[in-house]
Amino acid sequence: MNNLWYQTLNKPPLTPPAAYFPIAWGILYTLMFLAFLLVLFQKNNKDKYIAINLFVLQLFFNLIWSYLFFGLKSIELALLDVILLLIAVIFTTIYFFRLSKPAGFLMIPYLLQVVFALYLNLGIQLLN
Repeated sequence: MNNLWYQTLNKPPLTPPAAYFPIAWGILYTLMFLAFLLVLFQKNNKDKYIAINLFVLQLFFNLIWSYLFFGLKSIELALLDVILLLIAVIFTTIYFFRLSKPAGFLMIPYLLQVVFALYLNLGIQLLN
């Protein structure tokens, strides 16, 4: 990660300190993994297949965000990615709820964090 570049950017209000991100994402990935396991052990049906595919899709968008933002230094592509991520997480959460209420609830903090990430990314886009 290129911290020097990030440090030069204007950031929106409520931007947390850098130490927030590894702690928050560590917790969120744990919750996501637990939710995924709950869905994985549900009986096989169409909703389970869709839920697993949506989970993989949102995970892809999640993982490429850092590359787009920090690697390519493309705030615009990262913003597009986080919008697609939010859409994928919303649908993933809906399908997780259909299969397992606890799995759906475990996804809520992640969904909220992605909304916050959209706010931060959009704020950086508008301020720079």
